[in-house]
Parts: sequence; C-alpha cells; structure tokens
Amino acid sequence: MTDSLTANRLESLWDDAKAASMTEPQKLLYRSNLLGSDKRVTNYGGGNTSAKVMETDPLTGEAVEVLWVKGSGGDIGSMGMDGFATLYMDRLRALKGKYRGLAHEDEMVAYLPHCTFGLNPRAASIDTPLHAYVPRKHVDHVHSDAIIAIAASADSRDLTRRIFGDEIGWLPWKKPGYELGLWLERFAVENPQARGCVLESHGLFTWADNAKDCYLTTLAIINKAADWLDRTTGDKPAFGGAARPTLPPAQRRDIAARLMPAIRGLISGDRHKVGHFDDRPAVLEFVGSRMLDTLAPLGTSCPDHFLRTKIRPLVVDFDPADPDLDATVAGLDKAVADYRDGYAAYYDRCKHPDSPALRDPNAVVYLVPGVGMITFAGDKATARISAEFYVNAINVMRGASAVSTYQGLPEQEAFDIEYWLLEEAKLQRMPKPKSLAGRVALVTGGAGGIGAATAERFLREGACVMLADIDEAALKTAHDGLAGRFGRDMVRSAPMNVTDEHQVARVYADMAVEFGGIDILVSNAGIASSAPVEDTSLALWNKNMDILSTGYFLVSREAFRAFRAQGIGGAVVFVASKNGLAASPNASAYCTAKAAEIHLARCLALEGAEGGIRVNVVNPDAVLRGSRIWEGEWLDQRASTYGTDKEGLEEMYRKRSMLKRSVLPEDIAEGVYFFASDLSAKSTGNILNVDAGNVQAFTR
Repeated sequence: MTDSLTANRLESLWDDAKAASMTEPQKLLYRSNLLGSDKRVTNYGGGNTSAKVMETDPLTGEAVEVLWVKGSGGDIGSMGMDGFATLYMDRLRALKGKYRGLAHEDEMVAYLPHCTFGLNPRAASIDTPLHAYVPRKHVDHVHSDAIIAIAASADSRDLTRRIFGDEIGWLPWKKPGYELGLWLERFAVENPQARGCVLESHGLFTWADNAKDCYLTTLAIINKAADWLDRTTGDKPAFGGAARPTLPPAQRRDIAARLMPAIRGLISGDRHKVGHFDDRPAVLEFVGSRMLDTLAPLGTSCPDHFLRTKIRPLVVDFDPADPDLDATVAGLDKAVADYRDGYAAYYDRCKHPDSPALRDPNAVVYLVPGVGMITFAGDKATARISAEFYVNAINVMRGASAVSTYQGLPEQEAFDIEYWLLEEAKLQRMPKPKSLAGRVALVTGGAGGIGAATAERFLREGACVMLADIDEAALKTAHDGLAGRFGRDMVRSAPMNVTDEHQVARVYADMAVEFGGIDILVSNAGIASSAPVEDTSLALWNKNMDILSTGYFLVSREAFRAFRAQGIGGAVVFVASKNGLAASPNASAYCTAKAAEIHLARCLALEGAEGGIRVNVVNPDAVLRGSRIWEGEWLDQRASTYGTDKEGLEEMYRKRSMLKRSVLPEDIAEGVYFFASDLSAKSTGNILNVDAGNVQAFTR
C-alpha cells in the first residue's frame, strides 16, 4: 500500500535527561514540538496541546491553576513559548455560568480574554474549552491520518470500539466550540478509565497527568490505529486499483508546466495566485485510481483539511492513456467556470442571513490523472501547505474506503465551518497583503549586485523570485542567502545562459512548475567591455550583442509567451545603462548593445500594451559596489580611460554626477520595483535614469 500509514512506526523521541530540568510549561512546549515535527501525527498548523500548571498570581502572590494551551494560529511543531495562551482555570470554570446554550456558543469566545493570566497577548483559540474541562493535567489534540481514516468512516463508532475497546471513546460530529468542550468533559468524567476520545470526522484527543505519559499515549493510540488498518487492508489495492496509467516524471512536469499558467490565468482575476505541483506516490495512486471520480467530489472530512482545500477539488479532464494536452487546455476555461458556478450554488444553498459574503469561488486543488496535483493560493507557502493537507485527506480516504465507506463532511456542516463568523473574524484580522503578494518574478543576472538587490526588494514585498545566472557558484551563494532570510518557499534558482534559447525555455518551464507562471521579468544579465574601436575584435563585438541584445530578446520572447498563456498581463523591466543614451569613449560595442536593448524595450512596449504587458527601462550609471561586471578587466579599462586608479574610480563617478552622489545596487532595485509594481500601472515604454544626474543621458 503506497505511503502506508505505518511505513515507519512512531517511536518516542522523548529524552528524560533533557526534560529533567524543564518547567511544566517547558515540557509542554517540548512535547508539542515533538508531536508537531512528524506529519504522521498532525498536519501543519493543526492540533493543539495543553497543560494545567500551578503558577503564582502576580497580584495576590497565591498559587493558582493556569491553563497553558496553544493559542489561535501557529503550529505545534515550530511554535515557541509565546505561542501559548495562558488562562486562569477558576475563571474558565466560572464561564459555565455564562453559557446560554448551543445557539449562543460563539459568544463564549468573547469571554476568553477575561480569563487571561499574566497579561498574555496571545489570543486563546476556539478549542480552549476542549482542553480546559477535561479533568486531566495534560491534553493532546492531533489529526493523525490513521485516526481520521477511522473517524471519517461511515461506521466510525463501531470501528473505534473494535480497535480500542474502552481505552478510547467516541463522540459524534460537532463543530469545534464550547458545546463540544462540555461534551468532551462529560465523556471524560463518565469514563475515567479512558485515555482519550475519537471525534467523528475530526481527530483524536488524548490525556494523562504528566507530560511524558500524555505524549506516549498519543503515539501509542496512533500506532494502534495504523497497525489495525494495515492488518485489515493487507494487500488489497488502494482505491479499488488503478484505472489510468501514470506518466513518466519528465512528462508529468512538462504537462504541469503547460497547465499551471493556463489555470493561474483563469483564477487570478481579482488576486494573483501562486502554484505548487505535487506528484508524490500517494497523489499519483489516487489520481490514477478507480475511485477518483467517486471520492474526489465528497471533499475532505477533517475541518483542518477542509479549510485549506475548499469544499472539493477540481478534477482536470485529462486522459493519460490517450493524452491530448491541447484539448485539455482548451477545456480549462469551461471547467473553471463550472466549478465557480457550483461553488456559488453551494453558497446559496447553505448561507444564513448573517453569513459573510461569497469568497473566492475558485478551486484550490486541481487533480490531473496520470500527472499529479496542482494547488493554488495567495502565496507559495499556503499553496504547498494546501497540497500537504490534501495528501492527508488522500491518506484518510485510502484508509476509510479500505475498511468501511468514506464520508466527507455534510455540505451544510462544511459551509458552517468555512463561513463561520469566528473564522471570518480571524480572516479580517490578517494583515493586508504586501504589494507584490502572489506575483512571480524572474531576475536574470540574479547573482550580481543589482540582481540580488532587486530580488531582495521583491521578496520584501511578498513576491516569489526565480534567480537565473550563468555563474553557478555565485548563484548558489545568492540563492542561499535570500532563502535563509525570506524562506525556501519564496526563492528558486537556475543556471542559465541568456544566449541559449533552450536553456531560457527550460527555466521558464521550471518556473511554471515551481510557482505556476510569471508576472515580472527583470532582464539584468550583463557584461561590460572597454576598448578603442580599432582594438575591438569581432568576437568582442558579438559577445556584447549576444548577451545585451540577443539575450534580452530571448528572455523577453519567452516571457511574452508565458504572459499570453496566462492572459493577466505582466511587467518587463530592462536594466540597461546610461551608456545606451549617452556615448562613452572606448566602449562602442557596449554602448551600441545597450542602445539596441533600449530600443527593443520600446518595440516590446508597443506589442505588449493590448495584453496589459508593460515594458520599461531602468538606466543605471557607475554602480560599482557588488557588481561583477566591475571586476577584472572592465574596471582596469575604465580606470585607464579616465586616468585614475581602481579606488578613485567610484569617487570620480560620484563627482561627475550632477547630484554628487554614488549610485548603489539598492537604488537601481528601487527603480525596478517601481516599474514592476502597480505604482507604475499606467506606465509603459518609459526610461528611468538612476545615475545621480547626467545631462548627456537626459531623454529627449
């Protein structure tokens, strides 16, 4: 069975020596991080943990019982101590007197801040009552695939009893909240022998009276469920066996590279999306199976899965046994429109008078038979995490359908979670997206000073960036530095010679698979040469033309093809040079190539305008710091031309400028950002000189 739920049993990682010196809250964090570090235990951001700890009241000096519980948001695998909410237990117990019944349970969330201990700013989550009222010191709540496979089965109650006996209880589906907390308390009080409880279609609660025992209980229960599933399913083919062939890896990526920009263009009308491609074995098994068409429409069962992956995925009409990719791409428009119509109908069927307005009706998950899974979201990390959640859902469906009948959440219950007013309030509290959120940029010459500074400027504004450069060692250094500061999700890199059209096409295909498409091209690859015309060889002349003219043509041509496939416009920014406008002695090849580059940009601006493709130019001058073209011969040659030494050249350029200021890579990056962003949404065919003032370069 692919991706077996017990491919490796969960082993205890608890270190008694490490835990010996910890306080109870520190042991809670230790336990939480251990549990969250293994996605077989719980999904990213899912689950929560708690401990009831005796603390000293800061006002009275008396010992009081305090609930430490994971706060709203966050991830137990990576959180720190500041991720826990802290609340007085006596006040949480007093809340019972405020509860007016199921119809009013949402109002209980507003009382939680009144229970805060120690002025802790971390907001308590909706799951707080489920931890507070269980009469045990330590409580874990996780979303193991093995457990949810049982919880999402049509006969989950009987299966829970068959597997666990009286050791683990069962509660029917109930939306997380105050009422469910009271249900769980009642069960724990009435069944003191129980070590936990399965919540139908949701997950697992376990408890104990010390941190280590709670951790070990959680692992033991998950292992018991997974062992039972594996014994019961045996060698039975998953999902009824294969119905469609799986294509070879390279062909899968080629198809994804074609589909993803087309889908991205159709779903990015109001807000740009970033894509993620996943073709791990579990995904391929599901999208090629006999049960794909019956299981996919059922959607997911666990609320954590559902909130990340929407009501259901969109299954792309593609036959890997007889592939016709052109027909599939042509049919995407209708498929996406039909999904939107279906989602709007679901909203209309289920909405309440006070429901929030209809949200983005586009699918998050796209399943492609024989190829894999594509997910889209407002940023790369969310797209990747959404894919991971749907893999969790696949594992759940595999287990449930093998031992019973899988059931997703009833439509109304799913809607009531998705459009929960408390969930809406959480969404409204989220920070406003950054100016380039959802945008994807390619920066050529990305390992140099201007390229790296531009990439950093884009990343600070939320863009995803593909760095390309011919210098692989420098490219790796630039990539690692930016990924370390902004996260691995945000940055990719690829070696590329801009004069090789096959390499250029490959990088664009890689970018389509990694991010879903492209919105911004910064054509910045460059060289520089200096020689009197009589000493300029044909090879030197051609090298300048190849890189600074032909290279800019090739990366722009591929960008235009990608922009047209998406149909949502785009921005091209050429990093040219003051020398493209102002002649310079002993640099005829360089100046002429830069002039050609600028004129190419003007031509592209004319061609791209009807498709919303803007093309503009930033002209730097004398950017020495961090620039690799100012290393070696070029620096020596320019210093010789102007009768100075290397150290004096930057100062000479500064004094030559009208503003008497040095021009830095960050200055150029700011100009490029202006043309790439919506700040210049009504500008195309323009030139921005960032040269500290040079009268010869004034545009006329």
